[in-house]
Amino acid sequence: MAITHVQLVSVPVSDQDRARDFYVDTLGFDLQGDNPMGPDRRWVQVAPKGGATALTLVTWFPTMPPGSLKGLVLETDDLDADVATLAARGVRFADGGIQEAPWGRYVTFDDPDGNGIVLQATAGG
Repeated sequence: MAITHVQLVSVPVSDQDRARDFYVDTLGFDLQGDNPMGPDRRWVQVAPKGGATALTLVTWFPTMPPGSLKGLVLETDDLDADVATLAARGVRFADGGIQEAPWGRYVTFDDPDGNGIVLQATAGG
């Protein structure tokens, strides 16, 4: 096998502008592209700064309704600072905030469509 990495993950959203604004303005991702894909579609691609994997914010897959993605895991080097920043930007965290686990610490929250995100700091990472 010659697979080297995950290039892209599709995130199902209902409104690409709202989703783009959340991932760029709230989460601080880079906007890598926002281009037409024919008369009715756009290719909106975002990624964490310096990240190897990008997200495309999609509206056109009938088997992927908005909010159906769960468990998108993002890694951080400073969970406390990122949680404070996200809270100041209006993000609401599930389960009362930061949780402790044997493998590290994490919080969970949803994007505007209900896609579930985990922001974690892996112990020893």
